[in-house]
Amino acid sequence: MTQQSTVIDVHAHIVFEALHGAAGSYGPEAGVDEHGADYFRIGEYELRPLSYRGSVFVDMALRLQHMDRLGIDLQVLSANPLTMFHGIDAATATSFCQRQNDLMASAIAEHSERLLGLGSLPMQSITASCDELERVVKDLGLSGVAIGTDFPGGFANPHLDPLYEALVALDVPLFVHPSSTDGVGGLADPRLGAHALSLSLGYAYEETLAVASIIMGGVLDRHPLLDICFSHGGGCVSFLAEKFEQMAHFDGTVSEGVKQNGFSAELGRLWFDSHVKGARSRQLLWESVSHERLVFGTNLGGFDTPEVLGDEAVLLADNAKKLLRLT
Repeated sequence: MTQQSTVIDVHAHIVFEALHGAAGSYGPEAGVDEHGADYFRIGEYELRPLSYRGSVFVDMALRLQHMDRLGIDLQVLSANPLTMFHGIDAATATSFCQRQNDLMASAIAEHSERLLGLGSLPMQSITASCDELERVVKDLGLSGVAIGTDFPGGFANPHLDPLYEALVALDVPLFVHPSSTDGVGGLADPRLGAHALSLSLGYAYEETLAVASIIMGGVLDRHPLLDICFSHGGGCVSFLAEKFEQMAHFDGTVSEGVKQNGFSAELGRLWFDSHVKGARSRQLLWESVSHERLVFGTNLGGFDTPEVLGDEAVLLADNAKKLLRLT
């Protein structure tokens, strides 16, 4: 089906119940509290009421049913962002990622005509991440990897260069999606706890910071062939692009690419999924980033899953094929 696909969804998550307790005291843990409310725990962070039971996140038949209903031909799965575990010890994170990646490979193998998968990496150790990246691609046949935004050092730190080099050498993309927890503590900013702001404002902040760090920090100067795709349209980067452009004129430490081409031009070298809410946000995204670097996403099963798909779902299919090396 891959070659004939007209709608490719690059933003969808899967939850593996077999991993409960696989990170020891950090979880994941699912349960019911004394008030009868379902919860999901990672480290000290809890989401409630939340249960994945009977949802598209764990029921593959239900997922395929919803894909058919929406008209999604091919979907790319990444693991539950809450289980990135970028803050726990490296050994536990590495073991957890390996088990999660094995489960991912098994899950998509049963529906290889409809599903692709992304691996997870223990970003606490770049050496372990490079090793797992190679296994994910060469042994498990996954289409790339997905990481969070809260790992040690940040995206522009040169200690990530071996990982970026490995991604280019293996010719696979890197997907970036934030998480509400590093796997150890609760929210880094407790003010985001009210009204689920960690899922809206928190995610947007993390995505925007990551994009700005990569562009201004010279990652694309050092790795011009690197393909990085950001969730949710890169957070608020479309809104702030002109401000970043302006500020770059006063910052002598910005990358050579920004100095020579400007922030907005360098923004066109990154990829973004189109999963943003509202006509104005969508218009701003389309005006701010390269149309050739936009791919379609739904976050199928989440609170922000679209009820119907717009024209962009078909328009962006060829971009997804390029990003995923399907053509």
